Amino acid sequence: MHEVIINLHMHTRYSDGSGSHADIARAALRAGLDAVIVTDHNVWVQGPEGYYKEGAKRVLLLVGEEVHDQDREPQKNHLLVFGAGSEVATYADDPQALINNVRKAGGLAFIAHPFDPEQPAFNEPDISWADWDVQGFTGIELWNGFSEFKGAIKSKFHALFYAYFPDFIARSPFPDALRKWDDLLTDGKRVVAIGGSDAHAMQASMGPLQRVIFPYEFHFRAINTHLFLPQPLSGDLAADRRLILDALSAGHAFVGYDRPASTRGFRFTAQGREEAAIMGDEIPAQGGVTLQAHLPGLAEIRLIKDAEVIRVWKKQQACTHITTEPGVYRVEVHRRYLGRKRGWIFSNPIYVK
Repeated sequence: MHEVIINLHMHTRYSDGSGSHADIARAALRAGLDAVIVTDHNVWVQGPEGYYKEGAKRVLLLVGEEVHDQDREPQKNHLLVFGAGSEVATYADDPQALINNVRKAGGLAFIAHPFDPEQPAFNEPDISWADWDVQGFTGIELWNGFSEFKGAIKSKFHALFYAYFPDFIARSPFPDALRKWDDLLTDGKRVVAIGGSDAHAMQASMGPLQRVIFPYEFHFRAINTHLFLPQPLSGDLAADRRLILDALSAGHAFVGYDRPASTRGFRFTAQGREEAAIMGDEIPAQGGVTLQAHLPGLAEIRLIKDAEVIRVWKKQQACTHITTEPGVYRVEVHRRYLGRKRGWIFSNPIYVK
């Protein structure tokens, strides 16, 4: 399998971002990404998809959409749409109809920032997902960088501090998001987890102080989604778009926080009597299954089965667990950075049946 790093969920001047698609591509090239998916609010922008190059480097820019009902107050139920190939915001007032039409168009639907707290210091409302009765969505945005920033602010002083020292923000996905994901998984649903930056490169000012709140490149070096493809990206737009969408749909992915150290090289696999599996796959329990995690550096590894931590390895780079018990198995990895233990890697599950 071939690992690629993509950044999801970002905005341009077509909605509430400050940059263009070309600006995003240049930032992605500097950050060493393989691909980005731009998701402006309630607008599907035709034209900018394709490969952007700088010297020997190239990055694939794809266009999706973040859809929500603009007439709803507060504006909850944001959905990330990838691969639909056409405008779907006309269905925004009914989340189930929206998901159904995304699927009908051959696209993927991810619940954006499922828990997004209010921010009283800046009069920002809670815009969490509200309609959990919906069916058929592909997955959830487990870790959203901008939502975490909102959650960290207790005053305008905090906002000013984090604007100048943004590395201190990221700690982990919100506990509520992790619990909801585990609840969905233990209920038997296949729910793919992704990490999104929600990058805006916002121009902000406070008195004489002016600052770009988290330039695109900062986000692109932070919370990313790592995908596993059956073959390398070829440079052909249609073929490579399909590879990326198929990997997202299958959950052949993990969420990596790449600022403490690169998470490239992480693997979580399963080997059975006759079959092997990677994240997102199913494997039979009969005859026993060997689960293995390999990290690009020393860290704390937690093996989670059906929402419960069953094994912990401290300061390890690899671990092995043999089981005959069916269940939903996933891995969390934590390491210290800037004086605090922080989430580093969150795998998608392997389903032992």
